Amino acid sequence: MSAGVLIRRPVRGATALRGGRVWRPSPYQVFGFLFWLVMSLAYWRVPLCCDAGVHAAVVERLKDNLSHPRHPMADLPGAGSPYYSPYALAEGVFARRTGLTGWDVLRVAGPVNLLVLLTGIGRFVRLLTPRPWAPVLALTAMTLLWGTERAWWSGYLGLMSMTGNLGYPSTFAIGLAFWAWAAAGARARDERRVRYVGPRGLRGFTGYAGTGVLFGVILLVHPITAVAAVTGAVAVVLGRQRGWCPAVAARWALTGAVALLVAGGWPYFDVFALAGDGSVDGMHRRLYAGLPGHFWLVLPGLPVLWGRARRSARDPLVLMFALDCLVVAYGWVSGHYTYGRILGLALVPPQFALAVELAAPGPWGVRRRLLGAVAAAAACTGLLTVQAGAVVPRSLDPVGFDQPPRWESYAWAARHIGRGEVVITDGYFAAHAIAGYGPNLVAPPWPDAALDERARLRREADVRAFLAPGASRAARAAIVRRYHVRWLLLTRWHPVPAEAVVVTWSRRTGEVLARVGHP
Repeated sequence: MSAGVLIRRPVRGATALRGGRVWRPSPYQVFGFLFWLVMSLAYWRVPLCCDAGVHAAVVERLKDNLSHPRHPMADLPGAGSPYYSPYALAEGVFARRTGLTGWDVLRVAGPVNLLVLLTGIGRFVRLLTPRPWAPVLALTAMTLLWGTERAWWSGYLGLMSMTGNLGYPSTFAIGLAFWAWAAAGARARDERRVRYVGPRGLRGFTGYAGTGVLFGVILLVHPITAVAAVTGAVAVVLGRQRGWCPAVAARWALTGAVALLVAGGWPYFDVFALAGDGSVDGMHRRLYAGLPGHFWLVLPGLPVLWGRARRSARDPLVLMFALDCLVVAYGWVSGHYTYGRILGLALVPPQFALAVELAAPGPWGVRRRLLGAVAAAAACTGLLTVQAGAVVPRSLDPVGFDQPPRWESYAWAARHIGRGEVVITDGYFAAHAIAGYGPNLVAPPWPDAALDERARLRREADVRAFLAPGASRAARAAIVRRYHVRWLLLTRWHPVPAEAVVVTWSRRTGEVLARVGHP
């Protein structure tokens, strides 16, 4: 977060020996701490849902074997899975040392990731302006200025989506991206000459190498966030760097080379092979649907960006926004819809430009007062239509705000299923959650580089064949033998096969856990 303020006062006694300096926290330190506290509590009060199951499963597999973890959700080798990043490895080590479950580790990770994010925002905004209230307004804009329809994706950092994704690798990677942009900006503003030889020259290159390590880690933790991190870094360097020369080019070449070496040297998966993997593009097509409803409240920031562009075409926020828009457009035109995942970070330039503009000290002219009124109206609209339910519990809600999703726990079923045993389920929620407790699925719901997509689709077809109303007992038995299935987890609408033995059921959802096959 932004640094506090040291104020010199006339003092007497022992305090005078310290120079009369009294530390006073900055506005961002105060509001940032309150935001961290409120959002951590909001994150903890909501049951983990959605992608949390696969991330909990990753931790569980690393608890079992740090060096050679199995596939996160299937009884298969895990070599090549991009889920096994440095971030996940750290979570796995933490889980092994503490004995916490994968779900518990996600709970702990939320406040930690939020701290990385908040401090990164503070550092980046300080690069843009020294105005003390700018980081506070930037945080407000980033969490409220979205749209009037819920946008719930990993990497989207509105208040509502934060209640579900604070514990995800994407949040950690976005926090590191802000830190990386701040580091790149600091390097670009460094006017000291760097020699090619001698100890001073080597020390001069250290900061650039460290920045490269940061980008390499982002690429491994969340590759799609790394795309936005790189476009942001290019914008910051082009906007801040003065006096390009061979020495300057060598510094930034070192940054890029170190980033590639860090990413390429990771032993768990080949991050560069993901560039040609289109297996997840189909599921991301939805990102391009309903864009106005999801993002229109950011519009007040666009005139501010235009004003910055007129003052300087090399403005970092202007360049960042232009590059992000090009990436998003490429995703749509090429059919590689996964690039739409950077839409959340593409909103940062107009959000932060608006914050910097409104943090200017008074007196304000008519234009700025009008801009402030429009921005305040937009923030209130976002809060009341989508975001308020994230921080206002139903018990204290006088209006009836939309609340975050509340998925049921599957601990009642997991306590009967042995670690690594294989499950077939017809339930959407069970398919996304049960692997987080240690079991495996026949067909993972998400594509993964560790499992050929054609093989995953064949597995899905076999699950559908098993669950089909007209499936014969012999056909079901063949599938059970093929995948070593031990359990069925069925919704209350699906009949239990005659050969299955019911073990338990959920009184809340009506789902049934039944045993099949032989030990």
